[in-house]
Amino acid sequence: MLGLLTLNWPRLYRWQQDPSTFTAADFDKLRGSGINVFHPAVSLGDGETHDVSWRWFDKWNRLISGRPEYFVRVDGASDITRARREGKIGIILGMQDANHLRTVEDVDVFHALGQRLTQLTYNSANRLGNGCYVVNDKGLTAFGLLVVARMNAAGMAIDISHCGERTSLDAIEASKKPVLITHSNCRALAPGVARCKSDAVIRAAARKGGVVGLTSVRQFVRANGAATVEKVLDHFDYAVKLVGVEHVGIGSDFDLDAHPTYDTPGLNQPNRMFQLTEGLVRRGYKDTDIALLLGGNFQRALQQIWV
Repeated sequence: MLGLLTLNWPRLYRWQQDPSTFTAADFDKLRGSGINVFHPAVSLGDGETHDVSWRWFDKWNRLISGRPEYFVRVDGASDITRARREGKIGIILGMQDANHLRTVEDVDVFHALGQRLTQLTYNSANRLGNGCYVVNDKGLTAFGLLVVARMNAAGMAIDISHCGERTSLDAIEASKKPVLITHSNCRALAPGVARCKSDAVIRAAARKGGVVGLTSVRQFVRANGAATVEKVLDHFDYAVKLVGVEHVGIGSDFDLDAHPTYDTPGLNQPNRMFQLTEGLVRRGYKDTDIALLLGGNFQRALQQIWV
């Protein structure tokens, strides 16, 4: 629920500018990963990003519509199953901040462009609330509360992965629909890492039907020491014990290529989902539970949100 087609930005921009440059080999690499749906959200920086974000979604729509034999834009839960049924890649258009929302009405404007998810904040403060690196998180603002209500009404998913503690809890309390943590980890296993979530936030999200997507970004796996596949699996065990297998999923936060200073060895190749699945089998998870972890839980939550 946070995964990029590529972190090679010139390559992505080339695909978006001229969809014919996205080749069958590029598609085969994505499909061969076993991943049916990607949510390639980014943050476009602080400040007024309305026009930049508009162009960002326009570029994605150009790529998706220019390669209908390969891509499906996910506008609703049925498109997830359609992408799988047709052997295509589903793309959930999202954003890792909400700086582009100048007014409450902008929620509807961007929903019409295909946006189906947004983080309320990135790492710093914005008009809606505070990010995880803000020392004194004062919580969701009055404007943030209005945006949460409009997102609920429009059917746009709320993501709090980068939000501060108070802002996260406020958003969960204010929302009438499940709130997602698309890409984070358990702070109990990575103490002091601001980007990881406390037990209180994970529990609160689960009580509303939300899902926490766990990442294998090494600095979120362990605060100190080497990140390994087993340490990643520890986060799955911890979260499942904390809130139940129905509220845990995956949000890798990178693409299919190796990034030696960023990802976890063993989960840094195109077949990483197969490696992770083998690890879950070793840990004793049943097939039905693994299906939930690999996407079933997020699909259920999104179906509730997007109606």
